[in-house]
Amino acid sequence: MARYDFASDNTAPAAPEAMAAIVAANSGFASGYGSDTVSARAADLVRGLLDADADVRFVTSGTAANAICCATLCQPFEAVLAHEHAHIATDETGAPGFFGHGLRIAGLPGPSGKIDPSGLAAPLAAPDQPHWQSPAALSLTNATEYGTVYSADALQALIAPVKARGYGVHLDGARLANAAAAGFDLKAIKTLGVDLLVIGGTKAGMTPTEAIVLFDKSLTRRFDARLKQGGQLPSKGRFYAAPFIGMLEDGAFVRHAGHANGMARRLAEAMPFRINHPVEANAVFVEMDEARLAALHAAGWFVYRFLDGSVRFMCSWATTESAVDELADALRRIA
Repeated sequence: MARYDFASDNTAPAAPEAMAAIVAANSGFASGYGSDTVSARAADLVRGLLDADADVRFVTSGTAANAICCATLCQPFEAVLAHEHAHIATDETGAPGFFGHGLRIAGLPGPSGKIDPSGLAAPLAAPDQPHWQSPAALSLTNATEYGTVYSADALQALIAPVKARGYGVHLDGARLANAAAAGFDLKAIKTLGVDLLVIGGTKAGMTPTEAIVLFDKSLTRRFDARLKQGGQLPSKGRFYAAPFIGMLEDGAFVRHAGHANGMARRLAEAMPFRINHPVEANAVFVEMDEARLAALHAAGWFVYRFLDGSVRFMCSWATTESAVDELADALRRIA
């Protein structure tokens, strides 16, 4: 029987704090479409997490959240700059272009999922002309697709030249909890010039839910209509907001991410294969040939080969020390 413990942090069950909050919200009648008291409480907790006066909406899908944010910041005839291996560039089936009616994702290089600041200069300096889609926004990811973590200063170095041109900034925080557990200051985000932030709930141990944070409140006008058109204004919105209450009220959001990060470090310490990227969050990427990957699958452990050719091992809030040690034993046997 295949085990999916390390295939993705999406394969983990929901955390007890999230489930308990959903059960608590399942009492009596409530107004719909996010206008209920549960959604209001969850939004207040998100604002407290970020120490920011921002508007908050809860949606069902990280892909839709990212795509809608890009479409909000970018016209159909414009482009969003992002790392060439960012989720919006490689793993969302063209959703930003679909929601943005033709907007383009312009990929930029950089090691271990981080954009090289020097790579921004050329697209930002290129003159506008009618035969290509000029940039209008920057999308960043923290923690990155390779499990590395930007510091606030590193994000600022990328954001400042973009904001100087009046462009928008989106931050994909699918694994923001893991970045926070690695030392990234969530309260610094409001100072960086981020217009729209997606806080990942699903990968952090919640049921499918994501929070869109609108730091630029001018974008709130008709934003709910945009969500509704995109199928992201759930009628029973309290059930998408409630997991954030459970995970934020007592710090489980970052606490569980800290555990996931710790399990990744434990795996890295036991890893017999070459590690290809710094282990800063909850991912370990290793160099492994096809024969050994097939042997690992045959031993019952399923993991993916990633974009750069590495084999990726993801840890979650539910990863146990015993599972790490069992996997490490299997890896040593095939190494």
